[in-house]
Amino acid sequence: MRATENDRIIIRGKTDSTPDRHGTVREVRGPDGEPPYLVTFDDGHESLVFPGSDFIIERVH
Repeated sequence: MRATENDRIIIRGKTDSTPDRHGTVREVRGPDGEPPYLVTFDDGHESLVFPGSDFIIERVH
């Protein structure tokens, strides 16, 4: 998985009652676009993310 700064991300909720989380990649800390990613979520929360299978990257062109 590879991302660049300003790509949008979605982390799918684990259950039907858990909403998806949306955010923006602010910093790529791994080599060649690899994780971890510093992400600012739409609710303002910022976190260092190591993506799993529930992680989707929406490329910004």
